[in-house]
Amino acid sequence: MGVPKFFRYTSERYPCLNELVKQYQIPDFDNMYLDMNGIIHNCSHPDDSNPHFRITEEKIFQDIFHYLSILFQIIKPKKLFFMAIDGVAPRAKMNQQRGRRFRSAREAEKLEADAKEKGEVLPTEKRFDSNCITPGTVFMARLHEQLKYFVKHKMSTDPLWSKVKVILSGHEVSDVM
Repeated sequence: MGVPKFFRYTSERYPCLNELVKQYQIPDFDNMYLDMNGIIHNCSHPDDSNPHFRITEEKIFQDIFHYLSILFQIIKPKKLFFMAIDGVAPRAKMNQQRGRRFRSAREAEKLEADAKEKGEVLPTEKRFDSNCITPGTVFMARLHEQLKYFVKHKMSTDPLWSKVKVILSGHEVSDVM
């Protein structure tokens, strides 16, 4: 959901936050905090305008893990890596998200119908339903379990990960204190 005007507030007070850095100029960071929702959505439905696009849950998980690995490799936090998946949202926010997701599902159906009218052959697999990216769904529970496994694997096999405290705040968490 975010905090209104927070980005502008921090950008005005700390202008160095918006500097473009080159690969060899990345400063040292003690902590890295990630809002996982943008990553999950980008990896699960990167091309909603393509009626031919299909993706499996396994591929979504692989893409998320790859994305996390790349980010971690670039930033190289020294002390803490905190990954947060939005927990239960207030009712009004849930209603807003649900409305937006149903509109996008309706648009996807229209794109598919238009493609069929043009004579295009569409894949037989079902499209990924982004409505399942909601706290409490089976998809989110599976993702959380896969993320826990991924983190354990990285911490036991990757020296960079083993030196850092990793916290995964999952979809079932309503407040992080």
